[in-house]
Amino acid sequence: MLAKDIEPVKKNTLARLLTGSLLLALTGAAVLMAMVFGVRPDLSSAIATPIFWEKLAFPLSLSVGAAIATSRLSRPAASVGVAWVILILPVACVWMAGIAVVGAAAPADRAVAIFGQSWRSCPFNILLLSIPGFIAIFYAVAHLAPTRLRLAGAASGLLAGTVATVAYCFHCPEMSPAFWSIWYLLGMAIVAALGALLGPRLLRW
Repeated sequence: MLAKDIEPVKKNTLARLLTGSLLLALTGAAVLMAMVFGVRPDLSSAIATPIFWEKLAFPLSLSVGAAIATSRLSRPAASVGVAWVILILPVACVWMAGIAVVGAAAPADRAVAIFGQSWRSCPFNILLLSIPGFIAIFYAVAHLAPTRLRLAGAASGLLAGTVATVAYCFHCPEMSPAFWSIWYLLGMAIVAALGALLGPRLLRW
């Protein structure tokens, strides 16, 4: 009876759902960033510096790993696989860069390199900007077939957090790898933890 009148799933359903949710996540985060925080006034000069693109590369590379993990975990009994490597490498690189920056700075400047001007608000700003992506990505994954719901929720939350951080880079004035390695990562980790917490409830099918 369960197999009666079963129709084949349309080709590329997973890719279409996740791609659509990512576009909504990025658009929503960008619009929310512009409305709530505003684009940094010196963006035109900032984008001419290598350090800005290094900052942007951090959440972008994490989003690749998170997208692969979310895609894999949207299938029954799947594992994260190679996505672990893609997630660990950017974090290791930015931590090494942060340690190098703090080590090379004068003792009086080390706290500034780590805390910047916005460490108190940065993780929560990322959390706010992740709301559109969180909704869109969870909607997409819930319409697929995840079975490891807590891990799938964590990957989906991390993906929403990385996309939000990409948008946040166009507002945030902080240009120290030591800052990104702690406060950007904390913001993304909060969204991932929220996803892990809500995954069993929101992704159940």
